[in-house]
Amino acid sequence: MKKWFAVIGKPIAHSLSPYMHSAWLKEQHIDASYIPILVEEEKLQDAVNSLKLLGCSGWNVTVPYKEAIIPYLDEIDQSARGIGAVNTVVKTEDGRFVGYNTDGLGFIESLGPIRQTNHILIVGAGGAARGIVHAFKQLGFSHIAIANRTFANAKRLVEELQLGQAITLEEAEDTLAQFDIIIHTTPQGMKNSTATLPIQLNQIKEHAIVADIVYNPLVTPFLEEAKKYNVRTVNGLGMLVHQGAIAFSYWNGVKPNTEQMVERLTEQLGGNYVNR
Repeated sequence: MKKWFAVIGKPIAHSLSPYMHSAWLKEQHIDASYIPILVEEEKLQDAVNSLKLLGCSGWNVTVPYKEAIIPYLDEIDQSARGIGAVNTVVKTEDGRFVGYNTDGLGFIESLGPIRQTNHILIVGAGGAARGIVHAFKQLGFSHIAIANRTFANAKRLVEELQLGQAITLEEAEDTLAQFDIIIHTTPQGMKNSTATLPIQLNQIKEHAIVADIVYNPLVTPFLEEAKKYNVRTVNGLGMLVHQGAIAFSYWNGVKPNTEQMVERLTEQLGGNYVNR
């Protein structure tokens, strides 16, 4: 039977996953398909049951179902349990459906070579920050600070994940030179956003890595500001590609070409690819 994979969510038409996974399946000479499926919120359980019944080999989960899907799965992996969200479902050989979360590890892979001794600043304390901090914890990183507009939310995240230090945005600005990696996880960088920068970057360390989880636009206001300094910038497209590559490897047992896919998607989104 021919394998098939999917991504479910609402909205779903904008998703780059079908293009990405279809290209990888072709490159790896795997006889399978990958399709987008729009799921209405009141139909999530029906959709999951249908995916199981129709023999789906695995699927991705995007907003708004990353948390809501958990009760409908047979098991969730530690990567998803620690975050409380699933973005990848894998069908096991014995027909069970297991939920994983590849977002955080995918983001870290997109940064390129980094060391556990690096000092890391996470700006924001929402779901994306939670996934990234949890992934850093899985990999053994410990020098992490979380800064958020609402300090209590940063403190809560530190306490729940038992990792890092909560600081205010003002403290983040004052101590910015201490950090080797600065990661912006708030929605302020999204297209059409008119919000001001959460922190000023004039005290940033030379040759630091500055990353934003947003990829539309490819250069967010946060990255635009960072480019004024002698740093390396990383947009959110790499996170999309690398988290997808991890999911692809779970399903097919092989890791696809991520560097080439980042280049292709960058060109598709109208940007200029830079090999970081």
